[in-house]
Amino acid sequence: MTNDIHRIHAIIHGIVQGVGFRYHTQVMAQRLGAVGWVRNLPDGTVEVVAEGSKKTLEQLADFLQHGPPHAVVRKVDLRWSEPTLEYDQFTVKR
Repeated sequence: MTNDIHRIHAIIHGIVQGVGFRYHTQVMAQRLGAVGWVRNLPDGTVEVVAEGSKKTLEQLADFLQHGPPHAVVRKVDLRWSEPTLEYDQFTVKR
């Protein structure tokens, strides 16, 4: 049921590139059962789009607040929206 599936879009600011942020986000998302993608943006931020249960996405959003050990997250812009159901796995976009 799509009622049980939600979507988040997040932009993570700080020292978040070159520190394994995309890899660790992918591992965490896969562990939680989320689908979608993560990518670096030219301005030094990281963008995440994920779909899954509300609980899954809340846990992923908590992870994004701090990221992996060498990341320094300064701010996370996060919004919830309707899912598109277009993903079947969580990938790193390049």
